[in-house]
Formats: sequence, C-alpha cells, structure tokens
Amino acid sequence: MPKTIRKWCIPLAMALLSAVVLAGCGSTPSSTTPSKPTSIPANSVPTSSRPVNLNGAGASFPAPLYTKWFDEYNKLTGVQINYQAIGSGGGIRQITEGTVDFGASDGIMTDEQVAKAAAAHGPILHIPMTSGAVAVVYNLTGIGSGQLKISSDVLTDIYLKKITKWNDSRITAINPGLNLPNTDIAVVHRSDGSGTTFIFTNYLSKVSDEWKTRVGNATSVAWPGDIGGAGNAGVAGQVQQIPGAIGYVELAYAVQNKMAWAQLKNLSGRHLEPSLDATTKAAEGVTLPDDMKIMITNSPNQAAYPIAGFTWILAYVNQADNAKGETLVKMLWWAIHDGQQYAPGLDYGPLSSTAVSKAEKQIMSINYQGKPLLNR
Repeated sequence: MPKTIRKWCIPLAMALLSAVVLAGCGSTPSSTTPSKPTSIPANSVPTSSRPVNLNGAGASFPAPLYTKWFDEYNKLTGVQINYQAIGSGGGIRQITEGTVDFGASDGIMTDEQVAKAAAAHGPILHIPMTSGAVAVVYNLTGIGSGQLKISSDVLTDIYLKKITKWNDSRITAINPGLNLPNTDIAVVHRSDGSGTTFIFTNYLSKVSDEWKTRVGNATSVAWPGDIGGAGNAGVAGQVQQIPGAIGYVELAYAVQNKMAWAQLKNLSGRHLEPSLDATTKAAEGVTLPDDMKIMITNSPNQAAYPIAGFTWILAYVNQADNAKGETLVKMLWWAIHDGQQYAPGLDYGPLSSTAVSKAEKQIMSINYQGKPLLNR
C-alpha cells in the first residue's frame, strides 16, 4: 500500500471503529428488549440471540409461584414459558406422551408411571422446586379463620363420611365455646388427578389404617362421597359457594381467596394453622434421598404443620432437542437459586441448602446425546 494512502487510511479505520464501539456502549435498549441484570447467573441466560420457548403442564399446587417465576424469568431472558395448571395427573400423562417440555407434580410417580415414561423417553427426574402447605378450608358463618380445630381422626372420618354434622360431639369436644351449627358437612375433593390430593391422602393414610386400606394414597382415589372440583381453584370455588362445606387447597389459594382454614393437630399434639414457617419446619430434620422422592406429611417436628409437601418438576435426563434442553436446564437452575426469593411472598417454603444441592446434581445430569447441557 502506498505510504500516502496508508497515512490517512489507518487513522480513518481507527476512527470508524471507535465510533462503532462508542455507539454500542452508549445505546439505550429498546423497551421490547428484556434487560439482563447482573444478578442473574450467567448460565441462566440463553446463548442464542433468539430465545427458545418452553411448554409445561401439571400441578396446580405451585401454579401461583410458577406464574410469578415464569414472568420474572421472561423479563430477564426473553424466554416465554407456557404453563398449564391441569393437575399432577395431567402433567405426568403429558410428559410421558412427550407433548410438553416438562411436567409438574406434587405426587411421586408410581413405579408403573416411571416405567412407562422410561420406556418412551428414558430416565425421568423429580426435581424439587419448593414446598407448600395444604390448608383445610371451610364455610361456616360466624367462624373465622383459625378458630376451628380439627384432629387427624376427625378429619379422616369427615372424609370417610362417618361424621356428617358440624355439631357432632367429636368436633364440639375439641372446640369448646365454639358455636357449631347443626348443619350437614358438604365434603369437597379434587375431581382431577391431583398432587394436592396425593399430599392430602398421603397424610390421611399415615394417620388412619382404615383410610390406607379402604381409599389409599394416590393422585386420584375413589372418594367415599360428596362433591368434586377441578384444580385447587375448583375446590376453593365449591367451598365458597356451599354453606357447611369443607375442602383442601394449597395455602396460596386459601390466602388469595380469603378463605377460613382450620388448625390441625400435628403428630406432637399441637394445633397449628398452615403457615410458611410451619411448612418449612415440616422439611427440617428429614434425610433427603438423592432422587428427592420423599413425602414430609405428619412430620415429627413439633412446630410442623402436618399436611405439607414438596412439589417437583418432571424432566427427562436425555433431552431430544438440544436448544430446548439447554433452555430448560438454565431455567431450572435459576428457579432453584434466584427464583427461591419469590417463594415466601406467596406462602411457599424455599428449598433448604441440602435440597438445593440435590436438585443441582439432578439438573447437571440432564444431557443431549450424552453431553451435559448445563455449563458450570
């Protein structure tokens, strides 16, 4: 290159390069571009310029928290997550059929369900996300939230249809001074396959041999009677509409709908209301297995609310789509770390450090064609 051309060509190129760099540094992101605060872990941000969206379905128990999580994650990364709260049974069915990228359940999959899923797509994981309480709610005029006390045997016999009136002597005996009406008890239960039902019936099976042998513990059981409602929202709606009704819903639904809930007698003999603290206590002092398939109902902790449980995301170890698999593991990693800050505000219990460690190992095992999808 002639020296005269070189004299002006190189400075001009440098000037143009500086202008491009300065323009990039000083530009203002458009309102449609999601911001990526420095607080989000680097491995939670999609590496591609166009985020891959996810579809999930299952448990309604954690739906209020998942709605919050997926909205916040979308703001951070641009990833859209479509989640349908169709009940744990539906979530297990859809992840087995491969129609969603992840399932969600509050109930542990049966050996038969695991075998069916494994035959279709390989090993499946139960990754813990949070824990929550199942509130026993009622509709009794003049009796406010927390005023009614119920023991395990009374609750079981109400659902077995052995106790049918609110002024039954067994209920009044543990509620002296409470004006209980001579009203029929309308028993409301879930009509769909439900993890909330799994937690509830797991508790009843632990405290009653009759319930265990006659009805059992599952996401869907043959109820002795009365009224069914689809989803936590359906049960809450039925209880609100029917005078004298009793039902069971995730605590967040009871809070959101301003429903009255009972104090339940725990294994230590204390009557406790469902609360964040009492839910957290239920998971303390429990040896957690590596696969995190564990129920924490009827905890021996004296400060524990007796009907509480984990909720899990169901995901395959071997992912069929590299881009979706990478997006899934990064979202899950964010959920068990940064996402936990949103749990208490919605009355869910954040994962303990031990549970987080177990979940981390599960997420890091997820791969595409043998290659781990999470870069640590």
